[in-house]
Amino acid sequence: MNKQIYIYISFLVFAGFAFSCDTIKKGPSKSSAANSRSRNAPNRTSNPRSAASRTPARTPAKKPVTSGRTTAPAYSKPTYTRTAPSSGAEIPKVVEVARTYSGTPYRSGGNDKNGIDCSGLICSVYSEIGVKVPRISWQQSEFGSEVSDIQSIKPGDWLFFVPEAGKEGYVSHAGIVTDVRNDNEIIFIHASTSRGVREDNLFSTYFKGRFVKAMRPF
Repeated sequence: MNKQIYIYISFLVFAGFAFSCDTIKKGPSKSSAANSRSRNAPNRTSNPRSAASRTPARTPAKKPVTSGRTTAPAYSKPTYTRTAPSSGAEIPKVVEVARTYSGTPYRSGGNDKNGIDCSGLICSVYSEIGVKVPRISWQQSEFGSEVSDIQSIKPGDWLFFVPEAGKEGYVSHAGIVTDVRNDNEIIFIHASTSRGVREDNLFSTYFKGRFVKAMRPF
């Protein structure tokens, strides 16, 4: 009886050992598991973001080098015309028309009796008698022929002034001579910034020191 029990127990132990060995054999080894994970893992280098991060940035295409020099357009001098030949007989008409602007308020860039500036006054007066002249004061100061000396100034001549007395500078003001009374009274009409269109004496303290030239337009 005891022998049979011993044999039975021995059989159970042997069977259990054999089953456990079979289980161990069927379990994946570390190396096989690692190989399996390696085969099943996604290919990291196939990730587009990863690949893009390793792709060197493209160098922007260089623009063609061109010369900075440009050909300046040919300057065409404005054409000034009149409806009738120039004559001394027109001077009184110039003075008459200019005086119709007396009292007109000053307005920078203005061209009519609602408001006008100094160069606009010259341009508008001559426009009314059918004569086209420059609009800007510095252009007007180069139009016609320069009067040689102050004693030769006549009605109809244009007078030009700089901003500061006794100093050279750009032409900043202009007027039309309306009357030459004597050697110390040359009257001209102009658009004053503070008092509008009015007549003043060239030999007044303010204007004499700022006067630079006189031009005879025709």
